[in-house]
Amino acid sequence: MQAAAAALTVLSVFFSLDCLSAYLSKPNQEQQRKDRNTQNDETGRKKKNQPHILFILTDDQGFNDIGYHNPTIKTPTLDKLAAEGVKLENYYVQPICTPSRSQLITGRYQIHTGLQHSIIRPSQPSCLPSHMDTLPERLRQAGYSTHMVGKWHLGFYRKACLPTRKGFDSFFGSLTGSVDYYSYGSCDGPGLCGYDLHDDEGVAWGREGKYSTTLFTQRARKILESHDPTDRPLFLLLSLQAVHTPLQTPKSYIYPYRDMANVARRKFAAMVSTVDEAVRNVTYALRKYGYYRNSIIIYSTDNGAQPFTGGSNWPLRGRKGTYWEGGVRGVAFVHSPLLRRRRRVSKALLHITDWFPTLVGLAGGNISQSLGLDGFDVWPTISEGKESPRQEILHNIDPLHRPPVQTMTWDGGIEEALVTKTKGPGRNFKKPKKRKVLRQQPKQKSAFRVKTLRRPKPKPKSTPLPKPKLKPLSRSKPKPKTSVFPQSQSLSHYRPHHKSHSSGSPQSQPEVQPRVKSKSRRTISQNQNPSPKPPQPKSKTNLKLHFKSKSKQISSLHQNGSQPGAHPQFGLQSSQPVWDTSVQAAIRVGDWKLLTGDPGHGDWVPPQVLSTLSGPWWNLERVMSFNKPPTHKDVWLFNITADPCERRDLADQRPDVVQQLLARLAYYNQTAVPVYFPPDDPRADPSGHGGAWVPWVDEEEDEEGKYHGVYKKGRNGKKKRKKKKCRLCKLQSFFLKLNTRMMSNRI
Repeated sequence: MQAAAAALTVLSVFFSLDCLSAYLSKPNQEQQRKDRNTQNDETGRKKKNQPHILFILTDDQGFNDIGYHNPTIKTPTLDKLAAEGVKLENYYVQPICTPSRSQLITGRYQIHTGLQHSIIRPSQPSCLPSHMDTLPERLRQAGYSTHMVGKWHLGFYRKACLPTRKGFDSFFGSLTGSVDYYSYGSCDGPGLCGYDLHDDEGVAWGREGKYSTTLFTQRARKILESHDPTDRPLFLLLSLQAVHTPLQTPKSYIYPYRDMANVARRKFAAMVSTVDEAVRNVTYALRKYGYYRNSIIIYSTDNGAQPFTGGSNWPLRGRKGTYWEGGVRGVAFVHSPLLRRRRRVSKALLHITDWFPTLVGLAGGNISQSLGLDGFDVWPTISEGKESPRQEILHNIDPLHRPPVQTMTWDGGIEEALVTKTKGPGRNFKKPKKRKVLRQQPKQKSAFRVKTLRRPKPKPKSTPLPKPKLKPLSRSKPKPKTSVFPQSQSLSHYRPHHKSHSSGSPQSQPEVQPRVKSKSRRTISQNQNPSPKPPQPKSKTNLKLHFKSKSKQISSLHQNGSQPGAHPQFGLQSSQPVWDTSVQAAIRVGDWKLLTGDPGHGDWVPPQVLSTLSGPWWNLERVMSFNKPPTHKDVWLFNITADPCERRDLADQRPDVVQQLLARLAYYNQTAVPVYFPPDDPRADPSGHGGAWVPWVDEEEDEEGKYHGVYKKGRNGKKKRKKKKCRLCKLQSFFLKLNTRMMSNRI
């Protein structure tokens, strides 16, 4: 009995210990359960706080091509969305397609991606740099489902360049720059045409006959319908082909514009109406499928309009492809229930590169991994009306755009400066023969030849350029009451912030690293060291104004390569050269905008101009500048805040501002990577790929490092025969074309 009692006692002790251990472990399990619930709640809150993002990008829509700027354009949906949101009236893009799209996707200036020159042609083996991260990649890392519908135009020569390899879960649209709206045919010259409509990485055959804007809208609505908005946040880039040429639209959209005399303008306006209807259908789908309450709708054009094909940038100066305001100031607005201050107009300075850090910040992503960003997080500016962290915009520096330089002598004779074939700004110029009048060379044919296949040896770097601290000049005439910066700060306080932060605070910047010679044309050394520290000035530069009324010095001495430190157009003398002003470049700093080189066609084109007419009729209706510029001019300065239409050039009145902005260009140029603009590849011919534009280079080939030179338009050694002038023949041909257009464009 005693033994049995002892056994029972031992068992009771063990049982009590088990109960005690179970009791002690219960709180731990409860704690784990609570932790899991908390984690799930945090994940759910994060998903709930991550907004759905719809980015609508149009093509070639001008400043005057939307209803709230021009009532003759019927865009009720766009007008309503913009009125209930925030209109961005100081927003800038690039003047052509590829650069704008590259800056949207990468958040970096084109001088940092090698796409400074022109667009990516269908036959060019070029695309976004392989080492550079993209906006959809960062959003996908933050948990987003990413989709793209519409026009890509960022290269496709290899599969690694396709949208599905750059961060998009799906893609439906065209890869080239311009396709037919019904047949989806795209040409890159006579006889080089192919089908261009793709679904993910395959060709979407059999879609001919359906209008592209309608087709893209249907795909966007299908994505919204099939996606669960409560499961994952959505990023949809709807990159419409409209309103790019060719001018094609269903006739039902043309009828409301039947009173427009200009046929091209009539068709263009009808295409804008198709865009308005597309936006209405997509926003209706956002509401229907439960996205709208937690969504952000961004509407933007990619560049200015081309007046000769029906577009209008009035009253801004210039057109698509130019660095005047008409080419770079874009139509844009943001509509969202998440905006804290709605129904207003924002005059804050914004740029297309700002969308990368702004959207990644809204998504809760990490932009610290994205080195070398040129954009800023501007959501507080858009949503709350706070001051923009952006104070300057580098529109571009294109060292390849170097037309023959015409110079003006003291007695009005035109001379042409000959340029030595060296790379980049700061070239040496041969002195032109005095008083010898040369005719401008005729336009060259659109054939192409390789300039060089060997990479030129880099020139030894000169001493870093100090940023001048300039004193205002003493003048007898009063100066205009404008400041270089709205915050009345000196130019030296501003640095380009390649890392973007939500607070917009400046960061310390590393020293400039010497470029490393590599196989690739676009090195990653700039990406690793994106923010070189500007050199400090050694001493203050005193500027003096020297005017010589009967001097025979030509204005080509304004090119600092021939006489270092000279600035004869403004009579400035400095200790070191500042900038070669024959290089095409443009920069906006505060209120001021500076253009150098050839900024492009600079007329003001009112919307009533008949673009189909030429010669004297065209000259009768276009608006010329009030002060006829000299034959040669390569520097322009405007106060954009006071003069948004760029009618008053202040370069002569404010040489101090000119000098400071030239120094900013020189600083930015130190961070630029080489231009990557390879020759056409004959293997791209669609006839060798079943009649469609598709990638043609194997992934193993090092195509980026293959071409160490760039090519220019040439005549392939063939001399152009001079045609005999026949005024009667030209007149007959003109009226024949005019009659054909009128008959073909009848409603």
